[in-house]
Amino acid sequence: MDNRPIGVFDSGLGGLTAVRQLRRVLPGEDIVYFGDTGRVPYGSRGRDIIVQYARQDIGFLLSKDVKFIVAACGTVSSTYPPAEASQLPVPFTGVVGATARRAAATTRNGRIGVIGTQATIRSGSYQHLLKELVPGAQLFAKACPLFVPLVENGYINEGNPVTRLVIADYLTELRDTGIDTLILGCTHYPLLEGFIREFMGPDVALIDPGKSTADALVDALDALELLSGRTEGGQAEFYVSDTTESFAEAEALFLGKYGGGPVTQIAIEQYAWPPKP
Repeated sequence: MDNRPIGVFDSGLGGLTAVRQLRRVLPGEDIVYFGDTGRVPYGSRGRDIIVQYARQDIGFLLSKDVKFIVAACGTVSSTYPPAEASQLPVPFTGVVGATARRAAATTRNGRIGVIGTQATIRSGSYQHLLKELVPGAQLFAKACPLFVPLVENGYINEGNPVTRLVIADYLTELRDTGIDTLILGCTHYPLLEGFIREFMGPDVALIDPGKSTADALVDALDALELLSGRTEGGQAEFYVSDTTESFAEAEALFLGKYGGGPVTQIAIEQYAWPPKP
């Protein structure tokens, strides 16, 4: 048994959708979450900057003595070098692997769509993995750079005309391909699920990266004997790189009944992995 917390990070607050799922399936585990709200979004940035930010985020979580790190960020998951991740002192996972496997198990016609940030789509991470998992699959990818700022700025109220317009602009071409499965390749995107489901129609299955990763993490922690053994009472701590003033509203929106826990602003630039000499 291991009572250390699970560490989770994202470029902003979208990763709270993964925290919600973790608290659902692992109610006895403690969680430390970092949202880089001062530098969101990551998806429009170059690879070197994304890796630099990921190293700082990881350095912070390691300073909190976490037992496992989850990059609840499609951009980091698609960009952070696997060889470097394998050298970390604790296990590390992104959201790509578990999400791709769930999509592969879900599709009926082998036509799979992927939406994500510019960096995620540019990396080809989902496309490469799905080609291995579903031989002969037809893959259709689309960058949707405005989705993250829409979520971060609260444009998710039911029927919002701006959000509907942006979704139609981005997804019309994908809908016309005849896909039966669509990966929401960013942990912000499940907050737009209602809009996307309405636009894509009932025959298209939507794959939530936070849920897919949380479900897979249960098995990973069990296999590594890192579960706490508790079935309830898990606590959460939240950290952000910008002001905490708007966190309560975001917490209610992203976490719902799984919310609760202190939130603290930190200076993320002081952290790094490997640690600075």
